[in-house]
Amino acid sequence: MANIKVNFAGLEYDNPVIVAAGPPSKDAQAIKEAIEGGAAGVVAKTISSEAAEIPKPCMYDFKGNHFLNTELWSELSPEHWVEQEYEKCKIKGEPLIIGLGYVKEDIKKLIPMVDKFADAYEISSHYVGRDLTPMLNTLKMAKMLTKKPVFMKVSPGVENLGDVARALETAGADGLVAINSVGPCLSIDLETGKPHMGSKSGYGWMSGAAIKPIAMRVVYELAQAVKIPIFAVGGITKGEDVIEYVMAGATAVQVCTQGIVEGPKAFGRIAKETNNWLDAHGYSSLDEIRGITIKHMENIKENNYMTVPPKIELDKCVGCGICKIVCGYKAIEIENKKAVIDIERCFGCGVCTSKCPTKALSIPR
Repeated sequence: MANIKVNFAGLEYDNPVIVAAGPPSKDAQAIKEAIEGGAAGVVAKTISSEAAEIPKPCMYDFKGNHFLNTELWSELSPEHWVEQEYEKCKIKGEPLIIGLGYVKEDIKKLIPMVDKFADAYEISSHYVGRDLTPMLNTLKMAKMLTKKPVFMKVSPGVENLGDVARALETAGADGLVAINSVGPCLSIDLETGKPHMGSKSGYGWMSGAAIKPIAMRVVYELAQAVKIPIFAVGGITKGEDVIEYVMAGATAVQVCTQGIVEGPKAFGRIAKETNNWLDAHGYSSLDEIRGITIKHMENIKENNYMTVPPKIELDKCVGCGICKIVCGYKAIEIENKKAVIDIERCFGCGVCTSKCPTKALSIPR
């Protein structure tokens, strides 16, 4: 079997799947269940100076496509975490990352309270706006108060990602985490006409599979800009998602939404699927694929405008006709239960390759 252990800024994990800060790490019992379900470690739900008041309903799953929430930070006070939770959060000796937010005054109060429990910190500052100064000040305060690694969480709306990443690395960040949920977003219950979320505005924040391409681009850009490790967060539902993030440059991943909708067993399933993919493709570790997309793209100097028709593996083609239906250029016919491509009509768009259920179609690249 492949070796899927990872080292993240000195933290040792048996697999790359970590519980993200959120409902699956809302208290010691939830953390225990996640670790027993196969997660290699956790980020305890983010605390701030006061307990959060969370508008309800605060979560809604849209059948696995995406997920909305009005979650803020922990509904438990920092005092409660110190007195009742943190001491019970290390289940099998795995690293405990404590989530903190959001401005330097919060960090100044919190780190002295919790430092004896933490192996590292994840600091979220996405609610302070787009100006980088508060994020840097928050990071600098943390570095003054602890010798533990400090990881900074990056919002998807941050501009000039490379510059931001380099500034955080220069200021002492030991790692980056990307991304937070995306939004604000609005969804309406058709039966009532009311928003699904219970916030005053009706807005929520989106997570789940729909945000993965956004998060992938952020991780990819961050990985090109810095040498410190990156936790990828956003839309991870299966082992192949982990592989894709590692190819984009991530060291490990964090999972939240899938742990909510599937339960704690999701973490171990995703880790197992990651291992299975590596075994099936002949890789012995994640290190062999980490950042290969970056290396590939370094050799791409310009856009590809050449039309390359898909290649058909006839032994895989079952003649289902899906490719014919989705081809907007009328370049595919089904003859004798096999797809046939008219190369004069084919535009090389590639949509048929994404819809083929047997993977009989591919575009050589």
